[in-house]
This record gives sequence, structure tokens and C-alpha cells, in this order.
Amino acid sequence: MLRDVPLPLSPAQIRSVVESQDAPIALWSGAVSSGKTIASLLAFLLRLSVTPDQGLVVIVGRTLQTIERNLLDPLSSVHLFGPLAKHVQHTTGSTTATILGRTVHLVGASDARAEGRIRGSTIALAYVDEATLVPHAFWMMLLSRLRVGDQSRLMATTNPDGPFHWLKKDFVNRGREVGLHHWHFTLDDNPSLDPGMVERLKRQYTGLWYRRFILGDWVLASGAVYDMFDEHRHVVDILPYMRRWTCVGIDYGTVNPFSAVLIGQGEDDHLYAVSEYRHDSVLARRQLTDAQYSLNVRSWLANVRRPGEQGSDRGVRPEWIFVDPSAASFMNQLWTERVPGISPAVNDVLDGIRSVGVALGSGLLRIHRSCEGLLGELPGYAWDERAAERGEDKPLKIEDHSADALRYALHSTVHEWRHLIDYEEATSAAA
Repeated sequence: MLRDVPLPLSPAQIRSVVESQDAPIALWSGAVSSGKTIASLLAFLLRLSVTPDQGLVVIVGRTLQTIERNLLDPLSSVHLFGPLAKHVQHTTGSTTATILGRTVHLVGASDARAEGRIRGSTIALAYVDEATLVPHAFWMMLLSRLRVGDQSRLMATTNPDGPFHWLKKDFVNRGREVGLHHWHFTLDDNPSLDPGMVERLKRQYTGLWYRRFILGDWVLASGAVYDMFDEHRHVVDILPYMRRWTCVGIDYGTVNPFSAVLIGQGEDDHLYAVSEYRHDSVLARRQLTDAQYSLNVRSWLANVRRPGEQGSDRGVRPEWIFVDPSAASFMNQLWTERVPGISPAVNDVLDGIRSVGVALGSGLLRIHRSCEGLLGELPGYAWDERAAERGEDKPLKIEDHSADALRYALHSTVHEWRHLIDYEEATSAAA
């Protein structure tokens, strides 16, 4: 089976594939794009070919969509798995796949309720994608379902998290006691990566994310969330002509501040936080209704000065307006008033923070000095160290309203701007 894979495999990948076959629990961790997923999937296929019929085979991920994107798409790729790919059949949206002739159950495990999906099952082989994102209770239930004697196997991959995460503390650190074999991968363990791609990956991440996703360290989230923020580098007084008015991100508040941040793409292909609307009911001594907020946001957008254009015309129409997904009543207000482009923001907090960090760290994002609320929050936006000691990565929920609006805007459009990153500029800035 190893000979069927067209991609070159490193000694570390081959060793992990072979050694994992006898491991009750096998874990691949380390840097992004380090080859751990390819190695683990190949190990899974090898084990699947000899797995007894009396138990289920399951693949677990955060959602069905992530399972399809992260695992089934690669497994179905002839470029990656050669002739093995034709033995993978799956219909998008289905909760089962057929792999090497075996029915494989696809289980999304985004919260603690997911354990009910495997309760009572007898599982012979399980594969878990991004194990640190799986609820602890689900992981423990999964272990209890591996009941085909000494033939049951659990295989998992992950990017590192904090040193107090349950997976690190209770399993990686106690590997010999719990039957876990662990392989740590770096970018050098993936021989198929182009050197230029390696450099680009290294420039995408800074601070905490660099240590976890590039060095593969299990490190504590502490200090400033956006430790790469530099007023001299990121704050501008003059804006260029905007080639595109990309979006607005809105963090809704009644007692807490309401914040909206407008993002544009300049003619220089940088992203700009051009303008901000903010209402703090405590300072104003007045709470606003959804209808009043809608009127104020529309009035604000209608009066934004368009930089680089001749004359005194004002007003912009962003392509999207991404709203805090918990603010259902406000979105309904906007929809009722036929405001175009309204959508719930993508609210994956850690992934969103990482997207903002990439935009800041690469130098792609710049912020106009008029965005006083945002500029006041970014330097003090910090990790909750008490939560980190409990194994959780959470920012402190203090003075974060404009920061959240920025996160909603950038993370909801990350697919629109990642290609704009100038890696040469990022490299020189990092140096």
C-alpha cells in the first residue's frame, strides 16, 4: 500500500505509518502542512484493510463538512493516494462513506451532545481529525466504545494547543500508561512541500500561532492576543482609493457598546479598516432600539467619505454586512428594511483571531486613525490566563467590541483576501 502512494514520503511519515498499526491509540501532531494528515490517513487505510467486521468504523471531525474537506477530499485524490483513491466513495452530505469496501460512519463532534451519536456502539476502528477540538466527554465515550478486544484502534491528528489541554495533560504526557503512541511532525517532515511554500507558511503566523502551528509547540496562550500589532506599521492617516468595499463587521450590543467596522480593499491591494460606527450606551446614557441602530448604520455608511475620489460625494455600499450571529432580532430588522448583503458572521473565535493575526502579521491590514474604538481595544486585547490554565484558549471578554467586529469582517471573508498577502513584504517586516 505504501508503494501505491505517488507522493514522496519522509522517513518520519513511513515510520509513523508502520509503528501505528500496533498502537492502541496513535496520535500525529505538529506543524501545519507537515505531512501528518497524509501519514495518518495512509495508516488508517492500512489498518482498515485488516479491521475485523464485528465493529463499526468511524471517522470523527468537528463537523461533517470538515470531515469532507480535510479527509475525504484528500482520500479521493488520485494525486495524493494514486489507485487507492478509486476505493473511496462518498456523496456530499451523507453521513457514511465506503472506503476499501467498508462502510465508514462520519460523526460530527462539535459539542458535548455529540457523544450520544456513538453511545451504545461497538467500534473497531476510529479516526479523529483535529483531536483538540473534540469535546473531552466525546473522546472518553469514544475510548469506551473501542470494544473489539485488542484489535480496536484509535488514530488521531491535531495541531498543538495549550500545555494544560486535556489531550496533552491526560494522554500525551501519560502516553505509556494509556497506550498512546505519539509522533511529532515539523515542516521538514513533508518532502512534497516546495521551499517557497514553507517560507509562505512561516510568514502567515506570528506569536502564539507561530509556535503552535509552525514549531509544533504546546504553549500557553498568554499576554496580548495581537502581539504583532504595531501602531507605526498598522495605523495610517491617509487612505488610498478603494478598489472594493468588501464588508462591514458588526458586534451588537445594547448595554455593551455596539460597534461596526468598514473594510475596503485599496488600489494597493492592502485591506483597510476605513471607518467605524460605535455607540456606547453607558457613555451616551441612552440605549437604542434595533430600528435606531439600523438607521444609524445606514446613515453612517451613506456618509463615509470615499478616499481618492474627486469631488465631495460620500457614501459606500459594502458587498456584505456580517452581523454578530447572536443578534437575530437586529438581522431581522435589517432584512425587513431590505438592507442588502446581510449575513450572520462566521463566529469561530480562535480561527477568527488567527485570521486577524495573519492579516496584521503579514502587513496586509491597515487601520485608519479615525477608528478610535478599534485602536483603543487592540493593544489591550488579551488572553484569559486562568482559562488557559484550565486548558481553554479564550480572550478576556473586556473591551473587545470593535475587535470582535473586525474579527467578524475579516474571518467571514478570509477566502477573499488570503491571496493578497505579499510574502516578500511580510518577510522583510519580520526581519
